[in-house]
Amino acid sequence: MMGSGSGSLVWFRKGIRIHDNPALEFASRSASHLYPVFVIDPHYMKPDPNAPSPGSSRAGLNRIKFLLESLVDLDLNLKNLGSRLLILKGDPAEVVIQCLKEWNVNKLCFEYDTDPYYQALDVKVKNFALGAGIEVFSPVSHTLFNPTDIIHKNGGKPPLSYQSFVKLAGEPPFPLTTMYSSLPPVGHLGSCVISEVPTITDLGYGDAEQDEFSPFKGGESEALRRLDECMKNKGWVANFEKPKGNPSAFLKPATTVLSPYLKFGCLSSRYFYRQIQDIYKSMPKHTSPPVSLAGQLLWREFFYTAAFGTPNFDRMKGNRICKQIPWKDDDKLLEAWREARTGFPWIDAIMIQLRKWGWMHHLARHSVACFLTRGDLFVHWEKGRDVFERLLIDSDWAINNGNWMWLSCSSFFYQYNRIYSPTTFGKKYDPNGDYIRHFLPVLKDMPREYIYEPWTAPKSIQTKANCIIGKDYPMPVVSHDSASKECRGKMGEAYALNKKLNGLVSEDDLKNLRRKLDESERQEPQAKRSKQQLLD
Repeated sequence: MMGSGSGSLVWFRKGIRIHDNPALEFASRSASHLYPVFVIDPHYMKPDPNAPSPGSSRAGLNRIKFLLESLVDLDLNLKNLGSRLLILKGDPAEVVIQCLKEWNVNKLCFEYDTDPYYQALDVKVKNFALGAGIEVFSPVSHTLFNPTDIIHKNGGKPPLSYQSFVKLAGEPPFPLTTMYSSLPPVGHLGSCVISEVPTITDLGYGDAEQDEFSPFKGGESEALRRLDECMKNKGWVANFEKPKGNPSAFLKPATTVLSPYLKFGCLSSRYFYRQIQDIYKSMPKHTSPPVSLAGQLLWREFFYTAAFGTPNFDRMKGNRICKQIPWKDDDKLLEAWREARTGFPWIDAIMIQLRKWGWMHHLARHSVACFLTRGDLFVHWEKGRDVFERLLIDSDWAINNGNWMWLSCSSFFYQYNRIYSPTTFGKKYDPNGDYIRHFLPVLKDMPREYIYEPWTAPKSIQTKANCIIGKDYPMPVVSHDSASKECRGKMGEAYALNKKLNGLVSEDDLKNLRRKLDESERQEPQAKRSKQQLLD
């Protein structure tokens, strides 16, 4: 297996970049040949004709397109350095093992990944490599910190509050500043089937009906261009304050939109962090965590660490940090939410932006997540999480699950009485409803005083606006006032049960509580009716 010279294989998964890439740097150091590999994983990329919108069962077409654009950019950047990206297809672990058997490789380098899916793959590949006498180098470079170190510092458990996390973490390591003039050439390819980066048509998406694609283009070059643009505005960086910002600004979003580039590792979080710190040095008056821009990067680290140190982080059952709540299993309500047919224009417009762009402002995400779970519909957060996980271009396992637990008041945040209104919250930022008019053109001629609650518009006004509610645009699936009141009651009961049983709530306990809540829901309308009869 070992011939002359020393070959290295660098296996790209996330970390789709040249800058601050320790795996690439180590692989190319004193190597005579370098094999830069990316494996197209059918698990994520294969078209699913039964999915509710174009894409695979795991990823919407927007994210697949973003990934392919990122790979094309990486390939170009490698070609400029005398190398190229080798694209293979199949189960990544099997394919990489096959390459190690075929090629003359004595170093295998890939970025460490905390996602459970990759953890399982990596064990397989590592075991094979070590058995074959191949050196394995798997550095932590997707995050600022190594979650294992932080959990260790905290006595074996992840810190569950942001403040305690920031205290423990300290300062992150500096990014690598290697500048390459060239990379070692690609070695002999043997019988491995190598292709160029596929197009979405190559993957079988030729006939996908998608009328509008995400305006955000994938790749390291685009990531660095966006970063430079952000960093030019020093005042903006220094004064950035998270909860502020306008969720209805879509043509020029009120945030950096760097999250998808961080998700795929087109942008190094360490490099981003350093850039921010340099600006802070020149502008001593600046915001600080948790609301500052650097504070946002630390939120990402906080969720990565919590996720890595918590078994079953992505579900309610068997998850020790998650409140056990008897969520409704209502596919009709879930579908109305997913398909943007709730009858609340603010909610529906956000869900359409999600489907079309694969991105929306964080406060918009908060609105629709709260609405689906503890605010109005009382549908399980895992169901909403699945929709976001598939459709968001920046969907990130740890952050997505953490945020859904947060917004459903299942973990991290417990003030379930504070609910985002589906009618007044958006109005605050966008009284004219321009955001709604853009994403829900059926409502574009609705007068501004009715745009957030079109069902209250008199028939004559609906007719004039060419939008009859109940025909052209749905009636609301719930009445917000009574639905949110019911949700608060259910949350209160669930919290009381979790407290009484010290968090050890069984399947049966949940069933009994669900039965009790359903009973009182049925009695409610009867009580109302008999009260009405008394009044009559």
